Amino acid sequence: MADTDARSGAAAGRADIAWTAPAAGSIQRVLVLADGSKKEVGETLPRLCAWLEENVSDVAVDQDVRAFCTAREGDPAAPSPCESPDLAVVLGGDGSVLSAVRALGEAPVPMLGINFGRVGFLAPVEAHDWERALRIVLDGGAVVEPRMRLEAQVRRRSRPPRRVVALNDLVVTRGATHPMVSVALLVEGQWVSEYRADGLIVASPSGSTAYSLAAGGPILAPSMQGFVVTPISAHALSHRPLVLHPDRELIVRVEKAGGLTTLAVDGHGFHPLEEEDEVAIWRHSVAYPLLALPGIDPWQRLRHRLGWRGSFTDGADIEPNHFAPDPPYPGQGEVL
Repeated sequence: MADTDARSGAAAGRADIAWTAPAAGSIQRVLVLADGSKKEVGETLPRLCAWLEENVSDVAVDQDVRAFCTAREGDPAAPSPCESPDLAVVLGGDGSVLSAVRALGEAPVPMLGINFGRVGFLAPVEAHDWERALRIVLDGGAVVEPRMRLEAQVRRRSRPPRRVVALNDLVVTRGATHPMVSVALLVEGQWVSEYRADGLIVASPSGSTAYSLAAGGPILAPSMQGFVVTPISAHALSHRPLVLHPDRELIVRVEKAGGLTTLAVDGHGFHPLEEEDEVAIWRHSVAYPLLALPGIDPWQRLRHRLGWRGSFTDGADIEPNHFAPDPPYPGQGEVL
């Protein structure tokens, strides 16, 4: 298969942006993207927008973040309710944040997620705390969390390559009613293994707490750089997840497919694959700047998000109060 090298990252010369948190007074144009299908979002949105209008120069709102994303994916040059915003505020759950990142991915702007969903790994601000959080951000007190993204090409002999970008994960998977698929993994052209499984997940550190975690993969701190490769229900019990260097190119090749096989991009875009198709994956050269608040205990958040207290219901943390150093400290603001 022809080797079409269009890497924006490792092998093509890295061009990472050193993101910094917005300074006090620098945010004047704010784009609000909301999941209007959630009742709580609809109740909060008018108050949040009114507050923003009193504190910044320009506020634009789209109440359907997924439709906004679909329109931008179809035409990245499509008009936006706010051109060149200084800040994007997303009201919804992790799916809403993923949609917003896809929509703004070609020209990233700092993004603050306000969680109206259940988990909220990508949306660190709880819904009731939105006003305090926005005040901290506008006053220059936010913590920026540059999130590594995945860039890939879908390669087929008879077609030009297709480019895709993901924040969480890329998943090669069989159809729901089809037999297992056989996929090969190569790293920098070197053969690693062939997996006979329901599929194979390549996740970023952000995506390590998503589908990969459910399939038995490890949790990576989001500030790390690296790939997690996790097989889905592999036939060989010896196959285990891998953590790989971020500056390597990965190739996932479909060796044998007993039926429909697809590439899922952040659980959203589905691209049909055939035998001998390849998905070449590398680190995107530009991380996406998600914002968090200072002083967050990432381990407490992890316990709460994953129910390590023994339950997903609200309640006091069952662990004793261990000593924690005063901020700043390594990992301050990190949102697991």
